[in-house]
Order: sequence, then structure tokens, then C-alpha cells
Amino acid sequence: MSDNRSSGAPNVVRRLLQYTKADQEEILGSSEDPFGVASTGLTWLPKEEHFGIRHDDLLVAHAGLRRLPAAIGDTETEVVGVGGVAVAPRMQGQGLARLVVEAALEHARTMGPPHALLFCRAPLVPLYRRLGWHPLDTDVLVEQPGDRLVTMPLRTMVTPLREDARWPSGTVRLFSLPM
Repeated sequence: MSDNRSSGAPNVVRRLLQYTKADQEEILGSSEDPFGVASTGLTWLPKEEHFGIRHDDLLVAHAGLRRLPAAIGDTETEVVGVGGVAVAPRMQGQGLARLVVEAALEHARTMGPPHALLFCRAPLVPLYRRLGWHPLDTDVLVEQPGDRLVTMPLRTMVTPLREDARWPSGTVRLFSLPM
């Protein structure tokens, strides 16, 4: 992926067997709102597949995946949700987000759905654009506890997982909690 410089620069992305709260804290520290999304009031699903980068025996980056049922317009489909993307603050600016997200997407291409989808805060849109993601200009509805259906307040971005994949038009609905 990148060269292995003598400085011990991290460059190997590994699939993780598990990803715990302690792993997240190893990357982001202990915070009540490590992703800055608590103000949305949303309940989130955990990811099922995890990818990480270690540096000096510490986990310094992560990206997770989860396959989700969805509808786009009148078309029922599935998407691969990408979430929990994190890079340790001291390691930012070294391309680790690109490495860990690309490794996760490589695996997502084997999962079947034609598209990956993620939710992010507005300041992260330029990062994901640089990584090849495209913002949606339509509402995305997600389920919440108590049989509530809410409009996602965060920016939704998508990327194809196959060359022939074209995002259909229409409102997007996840038939689950967001990931």
C-alpha cells in the first residue's frame, strides 16, 4: 500500500476479528461523543466487519462495514454501510483514512450490494470527496427505536462498489437503524 519507511510509518491494514469500545478509545481517547454526532440523538448499529491499522503496537485507524436493507425510490436493494471511520488525532494527515477506507471498500466489493453508503458531519465531506465518495442531494430516512422513521440529519455520501453501478433517483430509506 505504501512504503515501509524506517520511521516505522504505519501502512498495513488488517482485518480485525473484533472492535471493542477499548479499541475505539485506543484510537480516539475516551470521550462521550468521539464522532461528534451525539447531538443527532440517533441510535446506531454496530459494524460487523472491521479493518484497522496499527502503529507501535497501538490501533491508530479503523473503518467498519455493515450490510443493510434499503430502498432507493421504489427499488428495494441492499447497501454496505461504512462507519466508525477513525484516525488517531496524532496520526491524521498521513493518509491513514484513505488506506483503511480503501481496504474496507475492497472487502465491501465481495459482499454483493452495488453501493456503499456513509453518514458524516459536514466538515468531513471534502475528505470523503477526495476518497471518491459523492454526496446525495436527497433525503435519507432511517429507523429509530419506537418504530420511528426519521430523516438523517448528517450528510449522506455514496460510492459504487461495481463499475456498472448507477445510483437510482429517489428518496433513500434504510430498513434499519443507521450504521
